[in-house]
Amino acid sequence: MPKISWEKYEAKKVFDEYVGENQKLRPETKTISNFISKYSRKKLLTTIKNSENAISQRGVTFRVYSNDKITDHYWPLDIIPRIIKKKDWNKISKGLAQRVRTLNFFIHDVYNDQKIFKDKIIPKNIILNSGNFRKECIGIKPPFNVWANICGSDLVRDINGEFLVLEDNLRVPSGVSYMLENRTVMKSVFPEIFEKHKISPVDEYCSKLYSCMRSLSKNKSNPKLAILTPGVFNSAYFEHVFLAQQMGVELVEGSDLFVEDNKVFMKTVYGKEQLHTLYRRIDDLFLDPKVFNKSSLIGVPGIFNAWKKGNISILNAPGSGVADDKVVYSYVPKMIKFYLNEEPIINQVETYLCHEKKQMDYVIQNIAKLVVKPANESGGYGILIGPRASKKELDECVKKIKKNPRNYIGQKVVSLSTSPTLINNELDPRHVDLRPFIISGSNQYVTQGGLTRVALKKGSLIVNSSQGGGSKDTWILDN
Repeated sequence: MPKISWEKYEAKKVFDEYVGENQKLRPETKTISNFISKYSRKKLLTTIKNSENAISQRGVTFRVYSNDKITDHYWPLDIIPRIIKKKDWNKISKGLAQRVRTLNFFIHDVYNDQKIFKDKIIPKNIILNSGNFRKECIGIKPPFNVWANICGSDLVRDINGEFLVLEDNLRVPSGVSYMLENRTVMKSVFPEIFEKHKISPVDEYCSKLYSCMRSLSKNKSNPKLAILTPGVFNSAYFEHVFLAQQMGVELVEGSDLFVEDNKVFMKTVYGKEQLHTLYRRIDDLFLDPKVFNKSSLIGVPGIFNAWKKGNISILNAPGSGVADDKVVYSYVPKMIKFYLNEEPIINQVETYLCHEKKQMDYVIQNIAKLVVKPANESGGYGILIGPRASKKELDECVKKIKKNPRNYIGQKVVSLSTSPTLINNELDPRHVDLRPFIISGSNQYVTQGGLTRVALKKGSLIVNSSQGGGSKDTWILDN
């Protein structure tokens, strides 16, 4: 059986993670490429099978909703890792820390002093009209003035190889369990590489999250911590269970909790037990039916006031999604200058705001060349990629923009970088992005790498697992 040939691998007209313009392997990728090139095709197929078996045995799944049906799928992992040089990652890590620090300053400012409006950096009505602004949070000061304790920022690499921030996820960012499981599986199928090479670890994430949760509690000696899940039918339920098990904290549903004297208690076989810190994996609007959505059956009545009075810490804090808005995203460079008096370490994608007449006109006139996104959707839903859209789809998008300009942005198409991916047991370039995770509390922590998501469909730019995407382990490598 012939071996996998890197000579046959041909990068397209974008930045490729493994191959340069001259079709030669990049220095940082030679470790893995040389290693795999020695594999016979039979051994490679066995390795792929071993990785699939490990995922199956560990029960690593995700859920997809389609036609009112819920189906579980095993997590798709491509065994060719994404490799980033340590010195490049050091810059990215500093840039992410700077960005999230700024976003937390911004959220705290919005709900308190509102200096950014007074200095006319951002129009006030843009924020007050955001679907994620919670007027109920005005005047609240969470521990360390940090609202978004966990952030997952999506990075892409442009045609020049520069990392850009595509969006920030500050409401209920998901995917970190898959980052950790990918590493566990890769260590099991490539133990020799991990023994011989310095690949930055990712397994300290759960201990960092646990420390953050403890630091938010007023009870310093024996705080009770828990994760709030919407339940078994949620698409990220695997992750909720995983994190609770790894940290040794309780996994609870809304019905397991109740509020008494503005304190939150958990029902146990031994009676009630006060809860001090809650990592909630449900949206603001479903958190407390007394304050937000009155029909919510998955929240905890009265928990908002308990949080407001400081009797429980919630991460991410209610209201933190005000910064998780693609319109707000466009102002982040100005925020960094405003709050930190610094220049952004990481750049972001040029964005056109449809609520501004001139920019809306530009987006409509050039819609066939742009990517158009709704301000508050996630998971890749609602996105229109102009160059690949039909005339009907373009016309429908224009109508939506005109009807609700505040809800749409336009961006130039970023030629996402590609990485070699095993498709039908042959190497083929596929587009990738990267989601690192940043924890903020008394200290800040940035993962060494993150979840690389890969568009498994040829030519596709949609990397979300719910829409057919896969994943790769991300190696920060000392060369």
